Amino acid sequence: MFTLLAGVALAGGIGMANLATGTGAPPVAGAANAAGAPPTTQQTQSPTTQPAKTVDAPARADYAGRVDGGGASVAVSVRDGHAIAYVCDGKKIEAWLQGVTVGGKLDLKGTKGANLAGSYDAAAVTGSVTAGGKTWRFTAGPAKKPAGLYRATPKVKGKGAKVGWIVQADGSQVGILTTDDDQSAAAPALDPAAGIATVDGAPVTAEAISGIAGGF
Repeated sequence: MFTLLAGVALAGGIGMANLATGTGAPPVAGAANAAGAPPTTQQTQSPTTQPAKTVDAPARADYAGRVDGGGASVAVSVRDGHAIAYVCDGKKIEAWLQGVTVGGKLDLKGTKGANLAGSYDAAAVTGSVTAGGKTWRFTAGPAKKPAGLYRATPKVKGKGAKVGWIVQADGSQVGILTTDDDQSAAAPALDPAAGIATVDGAPVTAEAISGIAGGF
């Protein structure tokens, strides 16, 4: 009897020891689930792409510059949905162009197939212009007075004429004088500050083109 009781006590002691050390403990439900569950996949979100900032086209702006290669000069004046442009090489090729503007886009037309297509914002106007059978690419920066576009309609030896000038930001200028019978010559020097030029020995007042005044 004593031997049997001792055996029972010994077995009980071993069982308690196993439970205390975790050797014989049944698996915990949470641990079993974690061990058998598939690995969790972490989803990383790609950074949101920010839309590019756009620059609104100004309602009123003036530009002056030279075509690529420097073969001619170009000026554009925009006023409230309308634009006037002038391109000339200072010798014989020139064109006045005009048209409406929508969303900073230019589609201007002139006589004899002249045209100008491009776009503009606060920084520059860029595009292509065709005149006198030639087509140029160009980019022109803002023109602050006295830089810009000017025009006059003087008399030359009793004949009607027109003169166009482009005054660049560096003060240089180019222009053409054309009589009504299509005779062309380099424009006389213009004093842009005073708006005066001497044509055929007489002073002539030049008009600053505003995008709504002038034209051809």
